[in-house]
Amino acid sequence: MSGHWVGYIGNLHVHWDTLITMWTAMSFVIVCAFLLTRRLDIIPGKMQAVGESIMKFFINSVSDIEKGEKHIPLVGSLFLFILFANLMGQLPLRLIHLKQGEFASPTNDINMTAAMAVIVLVYYLYQGFRTKGIHAIWHGFSFAGIITTLVDLLEMVTRPLSLSLRLFANIFAGEILVGALLGIFAIGLPLPAMFFEIFVAFIQAFVFMMLSIAYISTSVSNEH
Repeated sequence: MSGHWVGYIGNLHVHWDTLITMWTAMSFVIVCAFLLTRRLDIIPGKMQAVGESIMKFFINSVSDIEKGEKHIPLVGSLFLFILFANLMGQLPLRLIHLKQGEFASPTNDINMTAAMAVIVLVYYLYQGFRTKGIHAIWHGFSFAGIITTLVDLLEMVTRPLSLSLRLFANIFAGEILVGALLGIFAIGLPLPAMFFEIFVAFIQAFVFMMLSIAYISTSVSNEH
């Protein structure tokens, strides 16, 4: 890993490699979504069947939340983006080394994973306030209520921190491992690690999505 391709927009510090690969992953997801949904019919073709299978997977994932389907645009987009972003770290383009740095997965940048975690935090807080009002974080003036409120406030910090660090650390460590194996023996040796990292790419996207769903479920649940 030769580091990030750093630049500036005015006084703003920018990781150009992260921006480029992020927009590449986003564009790929958008194009795939368009291709899967452009010709919908009662009798689905192959492309529509794939799209419906993906939607069924998301619907089943949010089935434990009341009116969970309304959260699919967020959690589904996060899953697909993170999955393709993670996979970019195993593509041949990461072997292209520029003097400024290298192209790798955007999720190996803590700024990227932290931004997604903050989006999840803002979203589930909004849904919680929309459902419960101030009681989403305030549990009354009793001793138990104050303690619970303090715990909830602490979780507002630890949840996005844990989401962002878990994803960043796994992807970053995986790319370092593959890069080290490429340096030791470029033919054959890195392949098992690369296949394992493809599996990790899916698992980390799935874990991020399911934890996001769990946080949303907790915030909108009427149970106390």
